[in-house]
Parts: sequence; structure tokens; C-alpha cells
Amino acid sequence: MTAAHRRPVPLAKCYRLLNHGPTVLVSAAHNGRRNIMAAAWAMPLDFQPPKVTVVLDKSVWTRQLVEGSGTFVINVPTISQLDIVETVGSTSGLEISQEKDLDKFKAYGLRTFTGDVVDGALLEGCAAWLECRLMPEPHNQNQYDLFIGEVVAAWADERVFSDGHWHFEGHDELRTLHHVAGGHFLVIGDEVVGKVLERAED
Repeated sequence: MTAAHRRPVPLAKCYRLLNHGPTVLVSAAHNGRRNIMAAAWAMPLDFQPPKVTVVLDKSVWTRQLVEGSGTFVINVPTISQLDIVETVGSTSGLEISQEKDLDKFKAYGLRTFTGDVVDGALLEGCAAWLECRLMPEPHNQNQYDLFIGEVVAAWADERVFSDGHWHFEGHDELRTLHHVAGGHFLVIGDEVVGKVLERAED
């Protein structure tokens, strides 16, 4: 997906980009270094201002970049990016950075773009992106590895998200991924619509 299909999402609706529980890629940049990692535990937290949470283990380098820069990106990958998700989720950005000034983006030929607050760490080809400003909560971060971010900008691929709703029909390659465990993923299915039941008479 190129910029031709990328459209801003009103912040009042940006929680819907995560509400269906996709596996995400968290990226960050600080002092000319950047990294990207897979994360299965991310969710919306609040509407106004919009907030999200993500779990970043103490051992991951992305966490250091987030703490240093005070910003991060939640990228929502598609089924066509499954190999990228597996790769960045199973390799060390810190180890790669020690090899000839590389990072995961350069090492694996991943195309990026620059957002409103994060420089060059938004992954091209995703279904959605949420740029976040870290809301420091030292107790939550140290005790639970839980990071809270205020969403300051959001975009989505208009072919599968518009008017505040996902609609994947006809774009199977853009369906989002959902991690189960041990390298097993599911793909988002088709839309179903329910209706509110009427109360039975006593």
C-alpha cells in the first residue's frame, strides 16, 4: 500500500483501528536509531483523548527507544506481511544495530514513512498506523511492562477502513493478523451484523 490509499483517521474513531484485536508491530526512533518489534498485547484504553496500551518487555530494545524519545508507533500489519511479522518478532534489533549501523528496517528492506511526530519508523504496507506520545507511568512500566500512549495521529488504508469501520471484502491481502500462540495466526473474517433482541413479554 502506497500513500495513494493512506487517509487520516479522525482521532475520535482511531480506537477502532485496534478494537478487533490484531497483532501489531511497535516501532520507535530515538537519536538516529530505530527499531520495530511484534506485539500481541495492545489495546485501546480511552476515547478522549484517545489512548492505547502496549506491553513492552524490559528485555526489548524498542522499549529503550520509546522511553528515550517519548513516542512510538503502532503499525497494524496485513496477511501479506506475515513474514515481516515473524521476522521482526524473532530477531533482535539491538544485535542487528551492532552490525555496520543497520536496523531491522534496513536489514530486511522494509519501506517506511515519516509521521507527524515519529521520524521514519512507520512501516509501509500496513492496514493502519497510530502515532502515540508516551504518557509516562513509571509504576505500570516497571511493574507490569505496560506502556500508555496518547494517540496524536492516525491513518488507515481507505480500501479497508473508512467512515470509522473496517470492510475487508474484496481485499483479502489486506486482512489483519491475529496471533494465537507459538507462531500460529488467524486472519480477520467477514463482517457480520447483529441486532438487538426485543424483550420477551412476561
